[in-house]
Amino acid sequence: MTEESLHHHHGHSHSHEDMLSVEDALSQIISCFNALDPEEKPILECLGQILAEDVTSPLNLPPLSNSGMDGYAVIWDDIAHSSLQNPRQLKVIGVIPAGQVSIQTVTPGSAIRIMTGAPVPAGADTVIPFEETDEVERRNLGHGLANININTNLPKGSNIRPSGEDVKKNQLVLESGSIIRSSEISVLASLGLQNIKVIRRPLVSILATGDELVPLDGKLIPGKIYDSNSAGVAASVLAAGGIPKILGIAQDTVESLNDKLEGITGSDLVITSAGVSKGDYDVVKDVLNDKGKMNFWSVRMRPAKPLAFGHLKDKAGLIPMLGLPGNPVSALVAFEMFARPAIRKMLGLTMLDRPVIEGILTHPIFNADERRVYARVAVSKDNGVYYASPTGPQGSNILTSMSKANGLAICPDDEPSRNAGDKVNIIMLDWNEEVKL
Repeated sequence: MTEESLHHHHGHSHSHEDMLSVEDALSQIISCFNALDPEEKPILECLGQILAEDVTSPLNLPPLSNSGMDGYAVIWDDIAHSSLQNPRQLKVIGVIPAGQVSIQTVTPGSAIRIMTGAPVPAGADTVIPFEETDEVERRNLGHGLANININTNLPKGSNIRPSGEDVKKNQLVLESGSIIRSSEISVLASLGLQNIKVIRRPLVSILATGDELVPLDGKLIPGKIYDSNSAGVAASVLAAGGIPKILGIAQDTVESLNDKLEGITGSDLVITSAGVSKGDYDVVKDVLNDKGKMNFWSVRMRPAKPLAFGHLKDKAGLIPMLGLPGNPVSALVAFEMFARPAIRKMLGLTMLDRPVIEGILTHPIFNADERRVYARVAVSKDNGVYYASPTGPQGSNILTSMSKANGLAICPDDEPSRNAGDKVNIIMLDWNEEVKL
């Protein structure tokens, strides 16, 4: 960015070339971020984070060969010719509940009653399910289970889960770079691992600017509005996997801004809202430029044209800073397009984008000035086809349009409109969340 384009050209609008494409802005931003350093913590706190080490198994899973059925542990040679017409009677010499190891050995002509999951006793090589014996008849007749008739001849090794069938000792179970989902947490727990190394979550400082803003516990006097951006951006940071740190509201003075920016120490990203567009007072720009190296961009998108990106100097070094527009919808859309991918990259994730689907518009989207339009839409599915309905007025101040939406439908930069019945690409902000149409 040239020096002059940082300042407002009074009297005429910016030329098209002066605007950055969404892709250019994103690639410049994303190139400044990398995966953060690892931390070790309890597995239940790692959901959604990326494994920072290979996990090898300290044990065999299952540790011992065990039974896949409730039934009888037998020697296959004894029952090789059993059938319903010609059952083989065996002597029952014991019972093994799950969680117990039998000290008995199955010898020719004998069997041990065994529960699912119980370790297979020495000597046995096959488990016959109790349904394939006369156990029920014996019980019904009030006979004991001193003996049992085997009514079938299953293949040798039937219903035995071998030791190490799932995982062998020292086997690589999860690779570094794997995302920790509930199934991975289950695997880690099955190996007895309580703590693991994952890439840490980024700390994101959030600052709202503007004299018109009042904190949520403040008094709303005429001319003022509640600060919704801090809460909305903080929630977005949480949802993206980051840790939000709300710095509060800076007034439009150098002192107030500098004071609030003291709080950025230790953060991995600073997000401000408002004060970065061409027509704004230069207080925010001056302070940010003074504190670091900033670019003030116009991005070829609607909503969210004004965007600032750069680095702020802090005790520990340079901290990346993203300046979102002040309009609440613009702030959320700009967060989606630029901040969320940066947070995901810091988390060590490689899929930085939301899923994109193709759907059919129910109402037109208009594009007034050759900017890519991200229209808030409610997406529903009918007969396997997705339909996208714009959620009311699309002004960048109308927050409810965002609340009713689960997607952003795109009208390309170079098209004046997309009409009802046209196919559009839709960025899915939520997947199958409950959206009331």
